[in-house]
Amino acid sequence: MASRPVRVLVDMDGVLADFEAGLLRGFRRRFPEEPHVPLEQRRGFSASEQYRALRPDLADKVASVYEAPGFFLDLDPIPGALEAMREMNDMQDTEVFICTSPLLKYDHCVGEKYRWVEQHLGPQFVERIILTRDKTVVLGDLLIDDKDTIRGLEQAPHWEHILFTCCHNRHLALPPTKRRLLSWSDSWRDIIASKQGAAWQE
Repeated sequence: MASRPVRVLVDMDGVLADFEAGLLRGFRRRFPEEPHVPLEQRRGFSASEQYRALRPDLADKVASVYEAPGFFLDLDPIPGALEAMREMNDMQDTEVFICTSPLLKYDHCVGEKYRWVEQHLGPQFVERIILTRDKTVVLGDLLIDDKDTIRGLEQAPHWEHILFTCCHNRHLALPPTKRRLLSWSDSWRDIIASKQGAAWQE
């Protein structure tokens, strides 16, 4: 059984692009008189649900920020993300793909995600975008994602989920079997190396 390259799936929002900082900045600019949730107080993957708990009508207001044209295109890169992706792409025995879920209101989101990748990483990475609402059906060895729980059709996805630390998940205590990447300055190379030599059945 021949070994094959380690396939790394990398989430986009919260891992490559700073969704949370962009959302807070956009919300405060658009609704300066409304209460907001500072990044250090963010809890839970869904910002709109946390804002709903603060006051029910704020959920739609925060959603209007990330559904607006230009939101995804204008997000800043997460520190170290672009350099890590380029290095990963150049590594022997490694395949890297950007695996991202579009909004259900996808009018602006999808095209802007593609444009963001082309602008920040170049056209070669545009060919490595996997756009899906269900990441469990994508075959890979590693999924680096800031969402703490990823569910879908596959009960046991092929990949190992590496939780990328973000403001909304840093307080979570993980079980001993689950690994966390604190930032792109953390040991992502060691995580990939731990999968080297793994063989997939063809």
